[in-house]
Amino acid sequence: MEAIFTPSSNVQAAPVSKKRHRIGLALSGVAILFLAFDSILKLLQLPVVLEGTAQLGYPTSVVFGIGLLLAVCLAFYVIPRTSILGAILLTGYLGGAIATHVRVGNPLFSHTLFPIYVALLIWGGLYLREERLRALVPLIGGTSRP
Repeated sequence: MEAIFTPSSNVQAAPVSKKRHRIGLALSGVAILFLAFDSILKLLQLPVVLEGTAQLGYPTSVVFGIGLLLAVCLAFYVIPRTSILGAILLTGYLGGAIATHVRVGNPLFSHTLFPIYVALLIWGGLYLREERLRALVPLIGGTSRP
């Protein structure tokens, strides 16, 4: 069985158009800015962050570690060679956020589903700009088999 990313693979993605690539960068950029801001606030352990963490039922002592974890996952996403791994790690991180909001009974659309909105930006942006991902998961036109 051939690996999907080898040059001799039968699965090929269409080249990224400039427009598609720019849209992908914009979507990824919004997610990156939001997550970087969130990570920095956690690393700085600002009072508003500590209060919010306590309201969610977590000890404030974990805030720095959560911020560091988010920063590492985000770094993997920002580096082009590891961006798919970063998206997978961020998906896990955001899944934990969803579980937390469900557990405390936060409102559905404004709190509980917000991590899904961020995940859509992460994966949508990556999908539009990354040929390897489109080859692996051919959702929209432009993929072909020889």
